Amino acid sequence: MSNSRTISGKCWTFSNQLQKPVAAPRPSLQKKRQNPNSPVDLRSTTASVNLTPTRFAFELPLPPSINSQYATVNGRRVLSSTGRRYKAGIAQILLGALAQSPNRAIFLNAAQSHYLALSIHFYFPTLLRRDLDGGLKIAQDALCEAMGINDNRIVEIHLYKSLDREAPRLDCALSTTSPAPTRSSQPSRSRRSSNRRIRS
Repeated sequence: MSNSRTISGKCWTFSNQLQKPVAAPRPSLQKKRQNPNSPVDLRSTTASVNLTPTRFAFELPLPPSINSQYATVNGRRVLSSTGRRYKAGIAQILLGALAQSPNRAIFLNAAQSHYLALSIHFYFPTLLRRDLDGGLKIAQDALCEAMGINDNRIVEIHLYKSLDREAPRLDCALSTTSPAPTRSSQPSRSRRSSNRRIRS
């Protein structure tokens, strides 16, 4: 069962899919089974990456649980040390993978001039302990910061949740969609103000 809705110009697709566990864990993320809320050690993790001129797809470890991502300091909700380590580790993995691809420059240039669609498929060891959107923000932030992309270019977000007890992970894909207008093609603030005065 799935449903979709549009929020502030972004298309959100939510899906819960019950799937049988994969028989053989993927080599890049093969680990001993652990508490799904425990932090992931990213030091020995390598990303499975497929980069084309218009699409960047990769496989990464699951982010920490939402309760582990943030801490309250002086009454303010801030990213915890666990969250910061995850973002830093993901950035290091993605930058290393990008550096080895011949399509790196082409895709990054396209990502800077187009609107983007983000798809994240979470594979959890259990479907009932974690919310579907709990890992969205930290994964999106880590990806955009690593690539130097403003996340306001993302106009579509698709989230999926499935079961995989043997190889919990997230599969992520960032794709270019339609070209975004350049600054020079947008009317300046003074011109828009002048147009409003003329119309009134």
